[in-house]
Amino acid sequence: MTDRHDTDVATLRAFNRVYTSRLGLLDASYDGSPFTLSEARVLYELANRTDPMAAEIARALRLDPAQVSRTIKRFSERGLVTARENPAHGRHQLLTLTDEGRATFAALENNTRASVGALIEGLHPLQRARLLEAAGAINEVFEGGAPEVVLRPLRPGDLGLVASRQAMLYASEYGWNGDYEALVAGILADFHRNFDPARDDAWIAQAGGRMVGSIFLVRGDAPGVAKLRLLYVEAQARGLGVGRRLVETCVARARALGYARLDLWTVSVLTAARRLYEQAGFTLTHEAPGRQFGHELVDQTWSLDL
Repeated sequence: MTDRHDTDVATLRAFNRVYTSRLGLLDASYDGSPFTLSEARVLYELANRTDPMAAEIARALRLDPAQVSRTIKRFSERGLVTARENPAHGRHQLLTLTDEGRATFAALENNTRASVGALIEGLHPLQRARLLEAAGAINEVFEGGAPEVVLRPLRPGDLGLVASRQAMLYASEYGWNGDYEALVAGILADFHRNFDPARDDAWIAQAGGRMVGSIFLVRGDAPGVAKLRLLYVEAQARGLGVGRRLVETCVARARALGYARLDLWTVSVLTAARRLYEQAGFTLTHEAPGRQFGHELVDQTWSLDL
């Protein structure tokens, strides 16, 4: 296992310890009720499903079916649930909470809401916002499917995010200084001031509600020539085909707008981006060494005849 893997595992385990402790999930009873946490979850499913079967609840909660059956039996003995034959499946019974069962669930629900409410009300608004945002993200990660990548047009705020994310990414991965951020900010300011929908375009790659990449198409200095600019992909999104989709989309749009050639500038150390350009048909037309962003780099110009 890598050091990064071990760190990730330790972080998630630390969260689990804090979460279970702060919410009292390790207590013998849940929220002062006579139920354990698993029993309370079974009661919740009974209250929020229409005539469920025990096997259905076991699958939903990923519990041992025998454990759920024993819990249902205890509920039945206490008068909280009734069972009747399932006409569609004779071996499985349909379960329904009794009036007493619904009253018991209502009391448990009120206690849980009150305890969770007290927990979040005790937080500073900034802490509360961070907690709820993180909780929503955790739900999405575990309950949603694989992240779907979509390309969308620019929205207000995107230009600043692109400048910020690119500056942080290249500082982290290559040690580039603030000169790069200043360069990107200038490019984006010019793009905004001079934008012409008949000659320019831009796309933001998004996955899981987050920006994970960008690319810009801008008119060049010569007639019939456009420039591909500011391609980047977040490290966590690499391997999803984000870069390839961005480049292909930009090339297709340049063709649709009638450009004859598409140029781009990069530096030799950005090997992953260079592979994308080569795969898209770009060829290296010029390179020269120079000092930029606090490092000795090799400038490169790549071109694609459209």
